[in-house]
Amino acid sequence: MKRLRLGVNVDHVATLRNARGGVYPDPVKAAELALAAGADGVVAHLREDRRHIRDDDMRRLRALSAPLNMEMAPTEEMIAIARALRPHACCLVPERRMELTTEGGLDVAGQETLIQTAVAQLADAGIRVSLFIDPDPKQVHAAHRTGAPAVELHTGAYASGGADELARLQEAAALAAALGLECHAGHGLNFENVGPIAAIAEIEELNIGHFLIAQAVYDGLAAAVRTMLARMEEARRGANAG
Repeated sequence: MKRLRLGVNVDHVATLRNARGGVYPDPVKAAELALAAGADGVVAHLREDRRHIRDDDMRRLRALSAPLNMEMAPTEEMIAIARALRPHACCLVPERRMELTTEGGLDVAGQETLIQTAVAQLADAGIRVSLFIDPDPKQVHAAHRTGAPAVELHTGAYASGGADELARLQEAAALAAALGLECHAGHGLNFENVGPIAAIAEIEELNIGHFLIAQAVYDGLAAAVRTMLARMEEARRGANAG
């Protein structure tokens, strides 16, 4: 079983900065701390309303010597920004102006032509694309048809305690792998619930943000990242032993 990668989302460091204005805390400094603690990459969502991450943050994050995964809506504005910035990867997500956080997966099946065009435009700029989707076979098949090389399974319903959600995630991950898609997962994961997700063999990357930034208030960001990596590795070892 492959080692499970961890991407750390630094959006909410920017949320804290923006609450008072000014320049601190700096999401780029947080990214550097997370990487030094063992994270494999950095994730940041550039929203239409710039409520947390800003354009200059993205430019400075891109300058780091580590993979940057730019979360973004599949809009003309964001595609143009991504093509100019050329991050390592882009994760296409749904975006609603009034939501507090991303509330569900991208409806790829319902807007397949739009997503396929966005995937092609980003791939043409050398950007690896993933699609943030619910663990629904219809969405996995649609993602495959768009030509995207990867999907990220939305774990929000699982994190909220849905009784059947782990099985849905396991099945979706297996289907994605069978179709040749690299499989990632994220949303709502924490120290207590990450184990069963980390144990899914087909999942190659977890992207976690809000919990790690919140936990950093108590433990510091480096310690929070190291603990999360340890929980992920423990789950993987247990799955291998089984």
